Amino acid sequence: MAPGSNNRWGRIRWLILLLAGAVAYGVAGYMLIEGWPFADALYMTLLVLSTVGFREVRPLDTGGRAFTASLIVVGVALVLVTVTVVATWVTEEQLWASRRRRRVQKRIDAMSDHFILCAYGRVGRAAARDLETESVPFVVVDPKEDLQERMLEDGVSYIIDDPSLEAVLEAAGVKRARALICAVDSDATNVYITLMARSLNPGIFIVARASEPGSDWRLEKAGADRVVSPFVSSGRHMALMALQPAIVDVLEVTAQRRTRPMRVEELLVDEGSPLEGKAVAEARGSATALAVRHTDGALVTDPPEDLRLRTGDLLLVMGNGA
Repeated sequence: MAPGSNNRWGRIRWLILLLAGAVAYGVAGYMLIEGWPFADALYMTLLVLSTVGFREVRPLDTGGRAFTASLIVVGVALVLVTVTVVATWVTEEQLWASRRRRRVQKRIDAMSDHFILCAYGRVGRAAARDLETESVPFVVVDPKEDLQERMLEDGVSYIIDDPSLEAVLEAAGVKRARALICAVDSDATNVYITLMARSLNPGIFIVARASEPGSDWRLEKAGADRVVSPFVSSGRHMALMALQPAIVDVLEVTAQRRTRPMRVEELLVDEGSPLEGKAVAEARGSATALAVRHTDGALVTDPPEDLRLRTGDLLLVMGNGA
């Protein structure tokens, strides 16, 4: 809502009340002065206030003409003022919304190596909170207008539009983005978004939500790097909590935001990375090395300290966060 909208709405409410008073004044006047029935008095009052120029309902005497003149002076002025205030309010709301969209789009255009979050429902909003916790820049794309107020309250950068459209993904900076999260509750839409995003940015990392059985392989075929089924994941998580509660407690320290939470991080050895050629003992620092995944997919768990890292290797470490 534009700044000052509440005050303006208060003024409009007063004008509406005054207009209602003018109608009541007109109806009462015609009924008392001319002796007209209620229907004729109301019709004549609305004719005068709307200034449509129709002839009188019934002939007016001198008193009736004088009363009509007073109704024109008071009532028509109120109508014109009300129409002017409402038109100004609507125009300012549209201008403010346009400025807000330009401001948000400018902020999005300045982003790079960011995340794109498609949908801001329960799953998407939970993902957004985790991204904020990690201080990762992200853009939300959702076509639902009714979510705009929530996104404004949450202070996120957003685009109200269909995330399956090429132009919308480009406006969200998909060609500069690091990752895309498809959290739409339609598997077909997630497949299409995945296909579109992969064609626009072959290197983007895509995590997609699958709601229906059998949708996971379709999303993988479309180009999703990881597919998550909230129902399957919840079931596995609950089973793990029942089977190995202590392990789950340790892994969920970060989510519970305790002091110096336990964190698991990925260290990718890119070409020219300072980690290239270093031993695991040097690369891990004070953290604990959990595993090394080589470019050929081979996984070395509990890697030896003297293992040299090569380009493309992924080192998984665990340690205390700041």
